[in-house]
Amino acid sequence: MATIYDKLGVRTLINAAGTATRWGGSLMPQEVLEAMEEAARSYVRVEDLQEAAGKVIAEVTGAEAGYVSNGAAGGLMLATAACVAGLDPAKMDLLPDTTGMKNEVVVQRGHRNAYDHAIRAVGIKMVEVGYLGYPGAGMTHPWQIEAAINERTAAVLCPVMDTKGTVPLREVARIAHRHAVPVIVDAAAALPPAGNLRRFTAEGADMVVFSGGKAIRGPQASGIIAGRRDLIRSIALQNQDMDVLPETWTYRQQCLASGIMGGPPHHGIGRACKVGKEEIAGLIAALRRYVVLDHDLEREMWHKKAGYLAAGLQSLDYVRVDLITPEAKAVPQVYLSLDEHALGFTSLDVVNRLLEGEPMIAVGQGLAYEGTIILNPCTIEDGQEEIIARRLTEVLAGKVGG
Repeated sequence: MATIYDKLGVRTLINAAGTATRWGGSLMPQEVLEAMEEAARSYVRVEDLQEAAGKVIAEVTGAEAGYVSNGAAGGLMLATAACVAGLDPAKMDLLPDTTGMKNEVVVQRGHRNAYDHAIRAVGIKMVEVGYLGYPGAGMTHPWQIEAAINERTAAVLCPVMDTKGTVPLREVARIAHRHAVPVIVDAAAALPPAGNLRRFTAEGADMVVFSGGKAIRGPQASGIIAGRRDLIRSIALQNQDMDVLPETWTYRQQCLASGIMGGPPHHGIGRACKVGKEEIAGLIAALRRYVVLDHDLEREMWHKKAGYLAAGLQSLDYVRVDLITPEAKAVPQVYLSLDEHALGFTSLDVVNRLLEGEPMIAVGQGLAYEGTIILNPCTIEDGQEEIIARRLTEVLAGKVGG
């Protein structure tokens, strides 16, 4: 039977690159698909569904509250908007114009990355502190973070990155909280280990953002925000469709009668980050599955596939094979470092030949400019490691050109 991809003329691929968005993230388990299908059969008041989902997120992460976003980037955007606007509907209405508002986010120079575009989209200026060292390293002194905080500081960003010389989250949080400034943690790809679901909140983060479509294996267009109750409330008010009358608004007692707000905000910056009932239901089903998963068994399966690939490619000429086993129960990976001069082609050629061949195979390209390609077993389905090894052997032995 023809699949939807067949009908669209789109080739499917074998993913040996990990849960990157451009390869479709991860594959959703059956219980997640069933939850999404069931959610699609009924109407629901989305704020009720988000509040119920938030309780599950809070329970799992140890945070005060939680929210389902439309991916980690959307989560970062919403988290930043909450730090800027709080519960002020006038500010919500103006974003991304932050004139007269707190419109700076402090970040260590060694933590800058392209993903903070989502933060800048709120109308934020990134204030860098510290120094850059050799690649993958930086040097920041705690006093530099403190000196950068002023009346314009909306938040301090502390992404989960393996950058040597940066001030750790606990110390960043202590500094920021002395000035009543919240800390946002970008933990999009910080799973596994599963313990990280609670770690960053425990270390002082005010809001932590995880991808829902990577290790958790929820919908690709989903994310998790775990954080302070007041900030999550601001997120909800800026994200949900507020095309309502004050007299019929769901939160009229909580926000209007109490005097917290003058009226419901309408279509704030978070409107572009809306999440469907199907994604909310699927994300929560995936999260519940993830926390009870046998992670040791899963890691054992990854090691078996990685070991098979490493052993099967070990004898190739002009290729050094390294099985990398990270700490903290992360995913093992196979590094293939090529002698490009001796082979007569580059790692980039290998990447393209695998993508252009049959079957189509994606591999990690993060070190391609250094002559290394990476194989990540967490997205390799059972039996596909044999196909990957055979295809790589053909390409690296120069038996095929595409």
